[in-house]
Amino acid sequence: MKLFVTGGAGFIGSAFVRLVLSLDKDVAIVNYDKLTYAGNLVNLDSVAANPNHEFIKGDICDSAATARAMAGCDAVVHFAAESHVDRSISHPVDALQTNVAGTLVLLQAARELHIQRFVHISSDEVYGDVSPASFSDENSPLIPSSPYSASKAASDLLVLSFVRTYGFPALITRSSNNYGPHQFIEKFLPLMITRALADRPLPIYGDGLQQRNWIHVDDNCRAILAVLERGHLGHVYNIGGPDVKDNLAMAHSLLEIMGKPESLISHVPDRPGHDRRYALNSSKISRELNWKPAITLDQGLRQTVEWYRASRTG
Repeated sequence: MKLFVTGGAGFIGSAFVRLVLSLDKDVAIVNYDKLTYAGNLVNLDSVAANPNHEFIKGDICDSAATARAMAGCDAVVHFAAESHVDRSISHPVDALQTNVAGTLVLLQAARELHIQRFVHISSDEVYGDVSPASFSDENSPLIPSSPYSASKAASDLLVLSFVRTYGFPALITRSSNNYGPHQFIEKFLPLMITRALADRPLPIYGDGLQQRNWIHVDDNCRAILAVLERGHLGHVYNIGGPDVKDNLAMAHSLLEIMGKPESLISHVPDRPGHDRRYALNSSKISRELNWKPAITLDQGLRQTVEWYRASRTG
């Protein structure tokens, strides 16, 4: 199989590329990434010399270049996105252009090239706020709150429209908050870790009681690979971690692991439209594809802290 992976120099995309190439599989990867601020070829150092990995710098919004790069591939795994909520609030056009128009370009190219499977990577944020003690399943309504989540919901609906209208062989994954090594520092956990390492204040939005469902990036990538290989065409699969924990508690856990004082926590004004709770019901992927997370939150946090510490001193 030859995979066309978009956004493969980013956090989750590069983790997926490294995972696939580490397995004893006859798979080649065309890695297509624009290398924006969140994409970094350093994330691919361990596979740079692998003959089954080809990197092409390109923009998914460029239809001609995308079609040329995709030609000859069997399947697409689409990670590329403007994924930071705060950036989408200040620059909504960028989020809509990449996440919606870019996805449409990919769908059209994949359809014309008769791609066999197309896995679209989405987010739990498309479900919006989840009431206390409840969980979103794949049939929950899409009620996005931010320009980012609205753009992901729109791209999900585009994918499903191609399934319905053209019989297009697509699948969608919606994962909860990913964390782990190589994540860009604007995201919550790497921001907290890098600031704590420097003994700088940890900015917590509002009261910090916004609840998130945390999953290690390697667990998510194993799930995405299972969906690619065995998922039912036209289906959506939630990929959630085992723990729902609020942001303030996560900050406290990190400070404890790092041996840093709780006085570093600093509450700042909340961002507009901030959802209070995301939580996924992942029973479908567990039942149908025999997947479950393998990395506990404590194990994952300790590994992640050590990676950022080593990166800072290395």
